[in-house]
Amino acid sequence: MDAPLLKPNLLDLDRPGLASLCAQLGEKPFRADQLLQWLHARGCDDVSAMTNLSKALRERLQETTEIRPPQVLADREAADGTRKWLLRLAGGSGIETVYIPERRRGTLCVSSQVGCQLNCSFCSTAQQGFNRNLSVGEIVSQVWLANHLLPPHPVREKPITNVVFMGMGEPLLNFDNVVAAIRVLLDDLAYGLSWRRVTVSTAGVVPMIDRLREECPVALAVSLHAPDDALRDELVPLNRRYPISELLEACQRYVAGNERRRVTFEYTLLAGINDHPAQARALGKLLARLQAKVNLIPYNPVPGLPYSTSSAEAVTVFRDELQRRGLVATVRKTRGEGIDGACGQLAGKVLPRQRRIATNGVPA
Repeated sequence: MDAPLLKPNLLDLDRPGLASLCAQLGEKPFRADQLLQWLHARGCDDVSAMTNLSKALRERLQETTEIRPPQVLADREAADGTRKWLLRLAGGSGIETVYIPERRRGTLCVSSQVGCQLNCSFCSTAQQGFNRNLSVGEIVSQVWLANHLLPPHPVREKPITNVVFMGMGEPLLNFDNVVAAIRVLLDDLAYGLSWRRVTVSTAGVVPMIDRLREECPVALAVSLHAPDDALRDELVPLNRRYPISELLEACQRYVAGNERRRVTFEYTLLAGINDHPAQARALGKLLARLQAKVNLIPYNPVPGLPYSTSSAEAVTVFRDELQRRGLVATVRKTRGEGIDGACGQLAGKVLPRQRRIATNGVPA
């Protein structure tokens, strides 16, 4: 017996998409603005409650569309307030979304793909293989759902102030859907986030970095993890296609002409692999000509992988070497201990291994 066909999901539509839908229904363009505001600014999950829409329009929307967020399979909270959800999508695939609270900021880490195809050697998500890209609605609905599930914050007006594309997947290999989702996040009638509060993290898909700069220049984070090509080829196989020199040139182009725009380089410290003082000095020299910030990340061990966490002393020495060379270098706090904090661990425990595909889909 065939599965029932799903109605179009209103969460999949940005403002132009909603305008197109309204035009198909014979409605004026301003109805799209009202729909966008109900769906996202107000988080409405029931079309019948959208009281400034005509009764006839509400009935047509209920007949032809639906509001379909993912299903929550697991909801875990750590002692520090970090909260991690495992979400089931249509078709049974699973993704993770993580909320990291601070006094003045609430950051939501969202996924952009089911699994990942880049096969970075130390990454938990890479061990699950790759299934597919997320739709616009599947990306945006992570923010929509978190707003529903999080309690009001005593200090902040909104529980979520920042969104980072640092969950499962390589965002720039799902470029069109990620950019469409970001535009919803930036839209004043939806979530109204500043471009500085939306960050896209990439392993270094150089052509897409250039496209992002042209189409949607939000904050950029680059997963570097090594100061030279030989080591980065091992840790981040994408480096064989886009070596460090090409990546840094793309980063320079990204910030050119905008003094307020800065690239953050993420550097996961692996004991005995990339955490030597000499490697810190090499990294400092490599990034000297960029207005860069380096975010040092103590490794969260993944069962079955041959990597361990750098000592606190090694982390401090590495940071100090970078700071002596004029770089802004910080150490990311360990968050979410006890709830499978490394990205991909929770999905790996609850869901079957994702189907792996070859990496030949990476743009040339």
